[in-house]
Amino acid sequence: MPDLTEEEYDRLDEKWTKNLPKPGPNGTGFFAQRKAALAAQSARSITVDSFTADYLLTMAIAAHKTPAEIIGEMVQERIAASS
Repeated sequence: MPDLTEEEYDRLDEKWTKNLPKPGPNGTGFFAQRKAALAAQSARSITVDSFTADYLLTMAIAAHKTPAEIIGEMVQERIAASS
């Protein structure tokens, strides 16, 4: 594995200096939330075609969310529209 360049080290340092993980009590921290998200994700699973999976992943990356959050928002919008 190649070593990082000085510029890459500087960018990583700047990223993690300005965007520190925020730990919190009682499961409100970064790692606890990530673990809960993974547990919720494994609770139910569905099969989608590769186009849909790519679309969801692209939307999630653009919105800085998980694919599950994108699907949840889409479902909420459909429910609100049908009411």
